[in-house]
Amino acid sequence: MSSDWELETVESRLGGAVQAYQASVDDFDRELARLMGVNETGLRCLEILLATEEATPRELSTRLGLTTGSVTTMLDRLEKLGCVTRTPHPTDRRKTLVRVTPDTAQRAYGLLAPFLDDAGRQVRTRYSAEQLELVADFLTFSQEIQQRHVHRLRELPSPHPGRTGGKQTPGPRA
Repeated sequence: MSSDWELETVESRLGGAVQAYQASVDDFDRELARLMGVNETGLRCLEILLATEEATPRELSTRLGLTTGSVTTMLDRLEKLGCVTRTPHPTDRRKTLVRVTPDTAQRAYGLLAPFLDDAGRQVRTRYSAEQLELVADFLTFSQEIQQRHVHRLRELPSPHPGRTGGKQTPGPRA
């Protein structure tokens, strides 16, 4: 049976490991954004579109926590760079669909493939299927908690209401 001290030590190590991992993810994303020629919010938008294939500007607004006006400006910039296309929705003429261009998808996957291949190979040789199942459960559970708190924070008013764009949001929406 574990003592309270042992549990606190493990929790402290886990917290430090999660923070270090998040910092590495942030560093990787920053470098990927630099190489893709976009800012970090633009990169996050591209990540969403690569995972979902297409989205409406309103869906991107919700996922990114940005105003629709900020999303329009971001999409204008990404479209000018040749990263995304906007087309009318096939069944709802009031909507627009946003997609990553094939060249941008190829470039992104070309930059990501070495990391994904290396990480996959090393993880498979280090951990058993049962251990990986536990890690996947931990990450999924942690992501759900994180998202709940993202939504909570988005409901709080910003101390700087004039700041918008980037990773900022203007606070609660009416």
